Amino acid sequence: MAKAQSVETYLAALDPPSRLAVDALRHLVVTAHPGLTEEIKWNAPSFAHDGQDRVTLGLDRKGGYRIVLHRGAKPLDASDFCFADDDKLAKWPAPDRGVVTLKDLAEINAGGAAISRLIARWVEATR
Repeated sequence: MAKAQSVETYLAALDPPSRLAVDALRHLVVTAHPGLTEEIKWNAPSFAHDGQDRVTLGLDRKGGYRIVLHRGAKPLDASDFCFADDDKLAKWPAPDRGVVTLKDLAEINAGGAAISRLIARWVEATR
């Protein structure tokens, strides 16, 4: 079994603009909910609460950055699950999977407070 990539190794491989943006997103996540643990999963920084994956960051294939709000790797029954994205920051391909896309560090910084609120609410709703 291959050894998991460390967060430091992942970050060191990023170009400087991407590193700044990913670090800004990581900061928003850890300040939104300090109890999260971070590891590299799905080739991206991923944050878990009590061992359950909840937020994954990454580089968007089309450029920019993304935050994926989810309830783990495997789909769960979402028939009784409801989450209100009051600021309409994410696209919701499923009731329990939201994707926030951001084009650059300026957009990350501009939306920081709303992004942090969304992440904090998501982690609490999925506990």
